[in-house]
Amino acid sequence: MLERLCFCGKWIGWLRACLESSSVSMLINGSPTQEFKPRKGLRQGDPLTPFLFLIVVEGLAGVVRKAVEKDCLETMEIVGKFVKVNMLQYADDTLFFCKVKA
Repeated sequence: MLERLCFCGKWIGWLRACLESSSVSMLINGSPTQEFKPRKGLRQGDPLTPFLFLIVVEGLAGVVRKAVEKDCLETMEIVGKFVKVNMLQYADDTLFFCKVKA
């Protein structure tokens, strides 16, 4: 996705390094465990989370656009057919407004 959005390879490498280099430990009965590398996801509160969410959502918007172009989804028309809406986003919420074509 980052390549499709024209991010340079160096920047993509930096981001990958940030995601792959983290390690965590847990407190069990007040004592820390040995550190380990998480296999999936980000840590809660990670400052990269909003940025990565926007990148993923951009991909989702592209998929919805293609579906509308291929006539797989019908766009909702609002305010007397002057405004067409496929999806609305606020913070980390996404709402789809479409009719599925049978």
